[in-house]
Amino acid sequence: MRAFDDATRRNIEAACASFARLPDATEPSALKRAAVVLALTASNDSDDTAFLLTRRASSLRSHRGQWALPGGRCDTGETPVEAALRELDEELALKLPPDAVLGLLDDYPTRSGYLITPVVVWAANSAAMTPNPDEVASVHRIALDTIERDDAFDFTVIPESSGRVIRFHHQMSLIHAPTAALIYQFREVLAGRQTRVTDLEQPVFAWK
Repeated sequence: MRAFDDATRRNIEAACASFARLPDATEPSALKRAAVVLALTASNDSDDTAFLLTRRASSLRSHRGQWALPGGRCDTGETPVEAALRELDEELALKLPPDAVLGLLDDYPTRSGYLITPVVVWAANSAAMTPNPDEVASVHRIALDTIERDDAFDFTVIPESSGRVIRFHHQMSLIHAPTAALIYQFREVLAGRQTRVTDLEQPVFAWK
């Protein structure tokens, strides 16, 4: 268990600093830039550190009802970090300063045409968090020891791709990439491993 305290913050910030991100592409990408947030906060029922996972509102045009990390498309001229903090505020009314950012993980290219930058942040006070019903059906605190279990993730194959499909097992649900891939890489960063996830495949229903 990782207690939600300053020592854990320092440890996770150090783990993120030790992680060597894949270099940014030198050529302009046709993919649209987006950012998501791994927002670390206190678990519901213990002093453990958790991250926030949302269920997308059923009224959204794309990926409705799916599990997701808070986030969205970068506005023109906006950095991924700025977009991540803005989206966290818009979706959960959680305002964080730039110094809450602990680090960034690898950019992940999605089948639907986005390049997602995962931003790890420390949400010291999430008690006043209020989900925006237009975007978020529910918000959940997932303790870090949940993703560190040996059986938290598995890999399968599909006929449409040579890549492995990653799945995160959560509360009788299967959460797929990109969300599962980003959570998996964060799990690996916590363990001090330089594990790449850009080759992990999404299920066909997420290709649109």
